[in-house]
Amino acid sequence: MATLSIHFDPAVIARLTSASGDDTVHVTLSLGGGDDSPQAATVVPQGPLAGLMRAGLLKPNTVLTFHQRRANRSGRAVVTADGQLIVDGHSSPFPSPSKAAEAVTGNVINGWTLWQTPDGFTLDRLRQKLDAE
Repeated sequence: MATLSIHFDPAVIARLTSASGDDTVHVTLSLGGGDDSPQAATVVPQGPLAGLMRAGLLKPNTVLTFHQRRANRSGRAVVTADGQLIVDGHSSPFPSPSKAAEAVTGNVINGWTLWQTPDGFTLDRLRQKLDAE
């Protein structure tokens, strides 16, 4: 019988133990890690973010955020390896930045100009950079 071992980074354990009942915690599992382990399948990004990801301008597990002071709203999303966004508080990933932003704000909104990378660039700015190259 095969054995399944799951090893969590200490930061993941800390996040899980500090989560409240209202938090959604996303855990991604991948195969691999040992010489005798099967290799993880390569995930190819698709959808609107695929070009940025293929160019290396946006990486899986990047945390995107936004804050709208006037509306007193904030959002946080994580980029998946396949180019979708997992938004805090939502169980299903979103295929586009705008759909992810709409899930947080409740309004139709341009997610490309709203979501920001940790270094402060909007997705639109990254897209402009890609177009210039």
